[in-house]
Amino acid sequence: MRVVSLLPSATELLCAIKGGADLLVGRSHECDYPPALAHLPILTSQRTTAGTSAAIDEQVRSALADDAGSAALYSVDEELLKSLQPDVILTQNLCDVCSIDLQTVQRIAADMSPKPEIVSLNPLRMEDIYDDLLRVGEALGLQDGAQRTVVELRERYWTAVDYVNPYESGPEVAFLEWMDPLFCGGHWTPQLIEAAGGSHSLNEAGNSSRQIAPEELLEVMPERLIICPCGFGLDQIRAELDVLTQKKWWPLLPAVQDGNVALVDGNQMFNRPGPRLVDAFCWLVAWINDRPEMLPAEFPVECGLC
Repeated sequence: MRVVSLLPSATELLCAIKGGADLLVGRSHECDYPPALAHLPILTSQRTTAGTSAAIDEQVRSALADDAGSAALYSVDEELLKSLQPDVILTQNLCDVCSIDLQTVQRIAADMSPKPEIVSLNPLRMEDIYDDLLRVGEALGLQDGAQRTVVELRERYWTAVDYVNPYESGPEVAFLEWMDPLFCGGHWTPQLIEAAGGSHSLNEAGNSSRQIAPEELLEVMPERLIICPCGFGLDQIRAELDVLTQKKWWPLLPAVQDGNVALVDGNQMFNRPGPRLVDAFCWLVAWINDRPEMLPAEFPVECGLC
């Protein structure tokens, strides 16, 4: 079995299954975890050149307005992909701006002989991510290993839930998935926050992330604030943090006044629907409920504003 993954979260799902990593023969430029995969051929590249949140947002909106979508944002080395002769290609149909689109992958696969199986993932909630893991395992003939991995992840998740007091009203949590303009988290993120004992009034579980106005942020008056821009590491977040801290509304937020602001690596955590969402959930439980024993080792977070 030969597998190509064009999606970081799919790569992580695959590698969470015993024996899965050994089947991978190619990856996307964003598939950077586990680090042991760095030697594999890279099949995609990013066309955008902007570096700031505002400039990236402008390029993405321009691409979508031209109906070019991810074709304008990413490119695929079609000849290299065909030369790898994959039996299975892992990709996605969840987000137009996160990776190469499903239609492009289908077009390339249609010209390949034998034609590979395409496994497209589209999770909206935690339950969907467990199901995706099972789907990947079934496609690769690793059903037993996938089931064991799901059992282990669910056990960790529900162990963390035991540290949440269901009879106590938790804090209002705002999760910023983008800084300029402001976007609040969606999909599985509100679900994780609520399961960890918080409230996330800016969005509901299963809905896409959405742009919000500062007035909406002030209206909910979050007691906790998580800044976790999709695709941004901690260095990038720190470098651009003044687009938030210099705003007149920033010091009015209770989370800022009380020092309950966390910067989380948005390239690695929360924004990839893979096994490490359980790590993110355990961190949420520890942070919201003051249970340091639940902190995952080396979780990429900074509380420099705390």
